[in-house]
Amino acid sequence: MTNYMLGVDIGTTTTKAVLFSEHGKVIQQDSIGYPLNTPDIATAEQNPEEIFQAVLQVIKNIMKHHSDKPLLFVSFSSAMHSIIAVDENDIPLTPVITWADNRSEAWALKIKDEWNGLEVYKRTGTPIHPMSPLSKITWIVNDHPEIARKTKKYIGIKEYIFKKFFNQYVVDHSLASAMGMMNLHTLDWDEEALKIAGITRAQLSTLVPTTTLFKNCHVDLAKQMGIDPQTPFVIGASDGVLSNLGVNAIRKGEIAVTIGTSGAIRTIIDKPKTDVKGRIFCYALTENHWVIGGPVNNGGMVLRWIRDEFASSEVETAKRLGVDSYEVLTKIAERVRPGADGLLFHPYLSGERAPLWNPNARGSFFGLTLSHKKEHMIRAALEGVIYNLYTVYLALLEYMESPVTRIQATGGFSRSVIWRQMMADIFESEVTVPESYESSCLGACILGLYALGKIHSFEIAADMVGDTYTHTPIEEAAKEYRQLLPIFIRLSRVLTDEYSSISNYQRSLLSSN
Repeated sequence: MTNYMLGVDIGTTTTKAVLFSEHGKVIQQDSIGYPLNTPDIATAEQNPEEIFQAVLQVIKNIMKHHSDKPLLFVSFSSAMHSIIAVDENDIPLTPVITWADNRSEAWALKIKDEWNGLEVYKRTGTPIHPMSPLSKITWIVNDHPEIARKTKKYIGIKEYIFKKFFNQYVVDHSLASAMGMMNLHTLDWDEEALKIAGITRAQLSTLVPTTTLFKNCHVDLAKQMGIDPQTPFVIGASDGVLSNLGVNAIRKGEIAVTIGTSGAIRTIIDKPKTDVKGRIFCYALTENHWVIGGPVNNGGMVLRWIRDEFASSEVETAKRLGVDSYEVLTKIAERVRPGADGLLFHPYLSGERAPLWNPNARGSFFGLTLSHKKEHMIRAALEGVIYNLYTVYLALLEYMESPVTRIQATGGFSRSVIWRQMMADIFESEVTVPESYESSCLGACILGLYALGKIHSFEIAADMVGDTYTHTPIEEAAKEYRQLLPIFIRLSRVLTDEYSSISNYQRSLLSSN
């Protein structure tokens, strides 16, 4: 008899659920989107109840067609760095403050420059930045004492959902390692981080391994979803670390690159490691699997901006012909040779996390001449996103235990053949793309099998990921990129002071409006 498993990924703008057979075959998938509220340049919030309802609904949508199938477990992946303050009665006092929210920027700078931030990072693995819950909680406690006074717990979105299902406040080591407050070596809350944030350990959830199983789901909710309340729920991990599992980038020397709205580059090691310069993160997958890497703000959202501002007429035509609008962009870029005839684009349209960790960074075209056309600008933007990822990759190489053997690419961008080839040429490495795009849901299920003792290593991922496409570097293109990359990297470093000046000017305009 075949058993089945359900992977649920609670993302920034969408919750997805995928039903797999025990061997990793996709049976059915469903997704429900919800808005990210960005009323101003610094705020990025969501309604926690809306996300909870989306989780209930996606599971229900799948189970109503497959109620006869024996379900081994439900396992969870979730976006990192979210914070919700809840009161004595477990009612949210704030919306979900997401990773993209920058309102704690001044406090992040204070932690970094005045409060021993680098040492805290070295123990906790999360770079000091407004994305980090450490910065966000410090901001709430200091700038919003009226909220802090009433707060019983500071939790993330997965904790909010598990509280509804099982009436407990629990956080897995993976999401906790992305809070900037868990000591990676003791797997306990870090005293200095708690002191900086101005909270007690009682205000955070109970720490549990990513393989922890929960049963006795709230009866009414289980009924609503169409599952047996005794079905094991695996708490799971963060979307980032599970994506490595779901694309089979689990051995030494294997790197996973994801480009969705934002992007990231990651590799798995067996003991926690941090970077003396504070450039890379270190997050838990299990006690023996740690993921190091760097997140970038500017991935697909840069493409969306380019598409809307530079190619609106082409996109209109594409719509009429039923062609994907991003496909049109990459086709335009293809008319221009690699290196865009010496035009560089720094893709920092929304500040940048890795490798700069500078919320003030801003985008720019560099090298423009009269001979450059719109298609050069589009090509330069596509290349710029990958150049930036490549600079994160260089930082990662210093901490890897063995040479890179291959790069696994995933996320929406990996559907584009042109962009995949561009990545192979810029990284000068073979790039492999798995056919399955739902890597975090599959990763959650592989972790679930491990949690239930059905598998004893993650090697099974290779069989589950299935077919792949492979791209090898083209030397003529790589030769151009080799000359341009040092200019790209130097430029982003020398502009640090100018980034501060221009962003201060932009902020002054906002405050005077």
